[in-house]
Amino acid sequence: MSTDQRVEEFDRLDRQLAQALMIDGRASFSRLAEVLGVTDQTVTRRYRRLRSGGLLRVIGLPLGNRVGLYQSNVRVQCVPGAAGAIADALARRRDIGWVTINASGTEVSCMTRSPSRRERDLLLLDKLPRTRQVTGVSVKTIMHAFVGGPGGWPGLAADLGADQAAALHRDFPEVPGEFELDDADHALLAVLARDGRAPYPELAAAVGKSESTVRRRVEHLMDNGVLYFDVEVLPVHLGFHVEAMVSAAVAPSDLDAVGRAVGSHPEVPFAAATTGPTNLAAVVVCREIQDLYEYVTGRMGAIKEIGQLEVVQVLRTVKRAGLLTDGVRLFDPPETVY
Repeated sequence: MSTDQRVEEFDRLDRQLAQALMIDGRASFSRLAEVLGVTDQTVTRRYRRLRSGGLLRVIGLPLGNRVGLYQSNVRVQCVPGAAGAIADALARRRDIGWVTINASGTEVSCMTRSPSRRERDLLLLDKLPRTRQVTGVSVKTIMHAFVGGPGGWPGLAADLGADQAAALHRDFPEVPGEFELDDADHALLAVLARDGRAPYPELAAAVGKSESTVRRRVEHLMDNGVLYFDVEVLPVHLGFHVEAMVSAAVAPSDLDAVGRAVGSHPEVPFAAATTGPTNLAAVVVCREIQDLYEYVTGRMGAIKEIGQLEVVQVLRTVKRAGLLTDGVRLFDPPETVY
């Protein structure tokens, strides 16, 4: 999605539609219309306007730990004036998402989702450190996500009633172990990563199988905790103008409880346990800077088990969750940084 698009705050129905799609990204327009209490034509027209305008996109993604992806949170320090080029170069890689420019404009953060240790280490130990504009790189392995991924951002659902959310809810199973994807799965995921609502005839054509077979495969991947659907939408369109990265130090014995508590906060769309001296990472989204202050000093400040705390404001989002470019497999070796 473009980060240069005109800022347009959604109305209530647009927000409800975004929230509904975050719960069930492939719900039919008729089902969405029934839950939202409007006509099929209204929902269809709203979705197509938002999608064609680059304001909203449903994407289908594999759950990293189920398909063997190595996930890390990376912060890249760079010389003044270089952050934009470095962020754009990282965003072009298929194995990197959530690319932002932070702080005073001299830091880029991102999430790596590498298909092998070799590809991860090649980027982190070789390519990035040798880039002249890079002055430092810090890496934290994501050990466990408390919120983010399947289920979307619970705090976004403020405009949906409990009954509406329940009507769309689908359990995402936590299945241990690694799931082996075949060639048809790769082709299927390549299409869904570009458009999570791609119709079954399009999916069938990409996979080379019948619509009924593809429909069953999508359900099989979802039922086995492999495939989930997310909504890419800039928070500013939902009325949230401040986004920050938070890192906290928590004693190991308290990490799970604190992570779950922070992950339940409506301001937090992502929270995870990581390696490193600050072992809890979170993304905080607020309406204004005063709300961020009140969250950090109030809700988060009330958690006594949190020790050291770092808050870094996001200046610009270059890339969100989408990982693929047209015509490539998920696990193709990624291109170089530049």
